[in-house]
Amino acid sequence: MSVIKELLQSYPITMEIPVYWGDHDAMQHVNNTVYIRWMEHIRLCFFDAIGVPESMERTGVGTILASIQCRYRAPVTFPDQIHAGARAVSLEADRMVIHHRLVSEQLEAVAAEGEGLGVCYDYWKNRKAPMPPEIRERLLALQPEVPVLATD
Repeated sequence: MSVIKELLQSYPITMEIPVYWGDHDAMQHVNNTVYIRWMEHIRLCFFDAIGVPESMERTGVGTILASIQCRYRAPVTFPDQIHAGARAVSLEADRMVIHHRLVSEQLEAVAAEGEGLGVCYDYWKNRKAPMPPEIRERLLALQPEVPVLATD
Protein backbone atom coordinates (compact mmCIF):
# COMPACT_ATOMS: atom_id res chain seq x y z
CA MET A 1 0.00 0.00 0.00
CA SER A 2 1.33 3.43 -0.89
CA VAL A 3 2.05 5.96 1.84
CA ILE A 4 -0.74 8.22 0.58
CA LYS A 5 -3.34 5.42 0.53
CA GLU A 6 -2.24 4.40 4.01
CA LEU A 7 -2.60 7.97 5.32
CA LEU A 8 -6.13 8.18 3.88
CA GLN A 9 -7.36 4.62 4.45
CA SER A 10 -9.85 5.63 7.17
CA TYR A 11 -11.38 8.41 5.04
CA PRO A 12 -14.39 7.24 3.01
CA ILE A 13 -14.35 10.30 0.76
CA THR A 14 -11.13 11.27 -1.00
CA MET A 15 -10.11 13.33 -3.98
CA GLU A 16 -7.04 14.77 -5.68
CA ILE A 17 -6.52 18.51 -5.94
CA PRO A 18 -3.74 20.08 -8.03
CA VAL A 19 -1.54 22.74 -6.50
CA TYR A 20 -1.40 25.81 -8.73
CA TRP A 21 1.45 28.29 -8.94
CA GLY A 22 -1.02 31.03 -8.01
CA ASP A 23 -1.73 29.31 -4.67
CA HIS A 24 1.65 30.59 -3.40
CA ASP A 25 2.06 33.63 -1.21
CA ALA A 26 5.03 35.96 -0.71
CA MET A 27 6.76 33.30 1.41
CA GLN A 28 6.93 30.99 -1.67
CA HIS A 29 4.65 28.28 -0.28
CA VAL A 30 0.90 27.70 -0.50
CA ASN A 31 -1.01 30.37 1.41
CA ASN A 32 -2.76 29.22 4.58
CA THR A 33 -6.20 30.16 3.25
CA VAL A 34 -5.82 27.72 0.35
CA TYR A 35 -5.67 24.79 2.80
CA ILE A 36 -9.07 25.89 4.15
CA ARG A 37 -10.41 26.03 0.59
CA TRP A 38 -9.15 22.49 -0.04
CA MET A 39 -10.89 21.36 3.16
CA GLU A 40 -14.09 23.03 2.02
CA HIS A 41 -13.91 21.20 -1.29
CA ILE A 42 -13.54 17.73 0.24
CA ARG A 43 -16.18 18.54 2.89
CA LEU A 44 -18.67 19.42 0.15
CA CYS A 45 -17.86 16.11 -1.58
CA PHE A 46 -18.61 14.40 1.74
CA PHE A 47 -21.93 16.26 1.98
CA ASP A 48 -22.75 15.23 -1.61
CA ALA A 49 -22.10 11.60 -0.68
CA ILE A 50 -24.59 11.72 2.20
CA GLY A 51 -27.26 13.56 0.25
CA VAL A 52 -27.18 17.04 1.76
CA PRO A 53 -27.85 18.90 -1.53
CA GLU A 54 -30.89 16.73 -2.38
CA SER A 55 -32.28 17.09 1.13
CA MET A 56 -31.76 20.84 1.03
CA GLU A 57 -33.56 21.15 -2.29
CA ARG A 58 -36.53 19.17 -0.95
CA THR A 59 -36.72 20.44 2.67
CA GLY A 60 -34.70 23.64 2.86
CA VAL A 61 -32.45 22.00 5.48
CA GLY A 62 -28.75 21.82 4.71
CA THR A 63 -25.60 22.45 6.66
CA ILE A 64 -23.84 25.63 7.65
CA LEU A 65 -20.24 25.80 8.78
CA ALA A 66 -20.21 26.86 12.44
CA SER A 67 -16.44 26.61 12.92
CA ILE A 68 -13.30 25.28 11.34
CA GLN A 69 -9.79 24.74 12.57
CA CYS A 70 -6.63 23.75 10.75
CA ARG A 71 -3.29 22.45 11.95
CA TYR A 72 -0.60 23.09 9.38
CA ARG A 73 2.01 20.34 9.39
CA ALA A 74 4.17 20.94 6.30
CA PRO A 75 4.53 23.71 3.72
CA VAL A 76 3.27 22.77 0.28
CA THR A 77 4.85 24.18 -2.87
CA PHE A 78 4.23 23.98 -6.60
CA PRO A 79 4.27 21.56 -8.33
CA ASP A 80 2.37 19.10 -6.16
CA GLN A 81 -0.86 17.18 -5.92
CA ILE A 82 -2.93 17.16 -2.73
CA HIS A 83 -4.84 14.05 -1.75
CA ALA A 84 -7.72 15.17 0.46
CA GLY A 85 -9.86 13.03 2.72
CA ALA A 86 -12.99 13.67 4.79
CA ARG A 87 -14.75 11.62 7.44
CA ALA A 88 -17.26 12.26 10.18
CA VAL A 89 -15.82 11.97 13.68
CA SER A 90 -19.01 12.70 15.64
CA LEU A 91 -22.71 12.97 15.01
CA GLU A 92 -25.38 14.69 17.07
CA ALA A 93 -29.08 15.47 16.56
CA ASP A 94 -28.38 18.66 14.62
CA ARG A 95 -24.67 18.61 13.78
CA MET A 96 -21.63 16.66 12.70
CA VAL A 97 -17.90 17.16 13.00
CA ILE A 98 -15.97 16.43 9.82
CA HIS A 99 -12.25 15.69 9.98
CA HIS A 100 -10.17 16.72 6.98
CA ARG A 101 -6.74 15.43 6.04
CA LEU A 102 -4.59 16.92 3.29
CA VAL A 103 -1.68 14.81 2.07
CA SER A 104 1.11 16.13 -0.16
CA GLU A 105 2.07 13.75 -2.94
CA GLN A 106 5.48 15.40 -3.28
CA LEU A 107 6.24 15.13 0.45
CA GLU A 108 4.39 11.83 0.97
CA ALA A 109 3.23 13.32 4.26
CA VAL A 110 0.28 15.01 5.91
CA ALA A 111 0.39 18.70 5.00
CA ALA A 112 -2.56 19.73 7.20
CA GLU A 113 -5.44 18.38 9.23
CA GLY A 114 -8.50 20.06 10.59
CA GLU A 115 -12.07 19.78 11.72
CA GLY A 116 -15.19 21.55 10.62
CA LEU A 117 -18.42 21.72 12.60
CA GLY A 118 -21.42 21.50 10.29
CA VAL A 119 -24.72 22.46 11.89
CA CYS A 120 -28.02 21.66 10.21
CA TYR A 121 -29.75 24.84 9.17
CA ASP A 122 -33.18 25.52 7.71
CA TYR A 123 -32.45 28.04 4.97
CA TRP A 124 -36.17 28.64 4.34
CA LYS A 125 -36.83 29.58 7.98
CA ASN A 126 -33.36 31.01 8.77
CA ARG A 127 -32.77 28.95 11.89
CA LYS A 128 -31.01 25.85 13.20
CA ALA A 129 -32.83 22.59 12.49
CA PRO A 130 -32.61 18.91 13.38
CA MET A 131 -30.67 16.71 10.99
CA PRO A 132 -33.01 15.21 8.39
CA PRO A 133 -33.33 11.43 8.94
CA GLU A 134 -32.17 10.61 5.40
CA ILE A 135 -28.88 12.49 5.92
CA ARG A 136 -28.30 10.71 9.23
CA GLU A 137 -29.08 7.33 7.65
CA ARG A 138 -26.78 7.90 4.67
CA LEU A 139 -23.97 9.13 6.92
CA LEU A 140 -24.27 6.04 9.12
CA ALA A 141 -24.39 3.80 6.03
CA LEU A 142 -21.17 5.43 4.77
CA GLN A 143 -19.52 5.35 8.19
CA PRO A 144 -21.23 2.95 10.59
CA GLU A 145 -18.44 3.45 13.13
CA VAL A 146 -19.00 7.20 13.63
CA PRO A 147 -19.72 8.02 17.29
CA VAL A 148 -23.30 9.20 17.82
CA LEU A 149 -23.07 11.61 20.74
CA ALA A 150 -26.72 12.54 21.09
CA THR A 151 -29.96 11.80 19.28
CA ASP A 152 -32.27 14.42 20.83
